[in-house]
Amino acid sequence: MQIINLDAADEDILQQLADLLVDSFKEHWATAWTNFDSAFQEVQESLAPDRISRVAVDDNGTVLGWIGGISQYSGNVWELHPLVVHSEFQRQGIGSALVLDLENKVRERGGITLWLGTDDEDNMTSLSGIDLYPNVWEHIANIKNLRGHPYEFYQKLGFVIVGVMPDANGVGKPDIYMAKSLRS
Repeated sequence: MQIINLDAADEDILQQLADLLVDSFKEHWATAWTNFDSAFQEVQESLAPDRISRVAVDDNGTVLGWIGGISQYSGNVWELHPLVVHSEFQRQGIGSALVLDLENKVRERGGITLWLGTDDEDNMTSLSGIDLYPNVWEHIANIKNLRGHPYEFYQKLGFVIVGVMPDANGVGKPDIYMAKSLRS
């Protein structure tokens, strides 16, 4: 496996990425990218100069995973968006390698914080399906992973929950905000 910059001229990889987004998010995040066109637009947007777009590929050019970074706060903070690994290659270290690679690229550009939002639209954590108000932080402190939500993956990589947006995706469907310092 190698991790490379996404190249706008590589139509095959661009199309693989769009297909990967649609296929990977349809089960638990059905509203994310509902068709090839919306996913392909996301891939195209990742090529902007103020972004980082990295792809894990095998020796045959098959896409294994993809990660992106979006510059914010004058480059001090970067949003990790998106991260996706092909289902056949999950739990093999590809996602972790992509995150570590992105961290290095963000540091090279002067970034000091990496953050992400990880939605819970499908009752995967104890934060979903309930009214988080008025004790939002109490709910966050007692979060439980009920069905394989990715927030624990990010915690293993050093991210911490820094907040939550209750009802971000509809009643009882929060977005969990996580961040990591890149200063060290």
